[in-house]
Amino acid sequence: MLLATGLSLGALAWAAALYLVRMLATTAIYHRLITHRSYQAPRPVAWIGALVGASAGQMGPSWWKAHHLAHHRHVDTAEDPHSPLAPEQGWRGFWRSQAGWLLQPSFFPARLPADVEADPVLRLIDRLHVLPALALGWLSYGLGGWPFLAAYCLSTTVLFHGVATVNSVAHLAGDQPFRTQDHSRNNGWVALLTLGEGWHNLHHAFQASVRQGYTLDQGQVRRLPDPTYAFIRLLERFGLASRLILPSQADLLDRARRPERPTAPATTLARAGI
Repeated sequence: MLLATGLSLGALAWAAALYLVRMLATTAIYHRLITHRSYQAPRPVAWIGALVGASAGQMGPSWWKAHHLAHHRHVDTAEDPHSPLAPEQGWRGFWRSQAGWLLQPSFFPARLPADVEADPVLRLIDRLHVLPALALGWLSYGLGGWPFLAAYCLSTTVLFHGVATVNSVAHLAGDQPFRTQDHSRNNGWVALLTLGEGWHNLHHAFQASVRQGYTLDQGQVRRLPDPTYAFIRLLERFGLASRLILPSQADLLDRARRPERPTAPATTLARAGI
């Protein structure tokens, strides 16, 4: 790989570090804090996390939340911004969910979330979202020249497609331990790439859960690796996160997939873990 890319070990380490830090900003801040309010945090945590998320090329927090909530409202239908199953399937559907949806008119959300827009700092980050990405590229070049800039570009590209696998692969392959009205699946490879976001069936069953790493094994709740949740717990230890929302064991068992029972709406989440 070193011969193929021309990148030094230092540049590859820079690429890996940027991937991990910016993926956490996307999963822990953009997704679980700003979009689903799975926990509470001081405003500076959201502001800093949004800056880092924007530096990953994930657009701004208003845009990100608007699209993700549209996905939940219209999941796996033709109105879903990035479903691999509608309006097209097969390779066309996969391409649409992985990247093609960014080239469609739906790239521009119909409306922006009022709570994010009400925060002047988050709104400013949203409107100037390209600046953090450019600044990080400039910093990378300043630290190590062209190899570090190339590492930044490589990291950003891999991160984009890693996040996109939640849209595509996690609706096509994996298991479905929980009842939902869609094709969301728990996929371990996607979870590895996205620091826990690949437990997508659990997320669709309990959208507000701060932990996505749950499954059911022979009628018993089993925890799955969820680095994003571990990071949020670390924030909690330092007083930077509070009121973490977790489904109770009874809720998890009640949503167990039983083919003989009709799909039911999500149960109420409890603010107590198991």
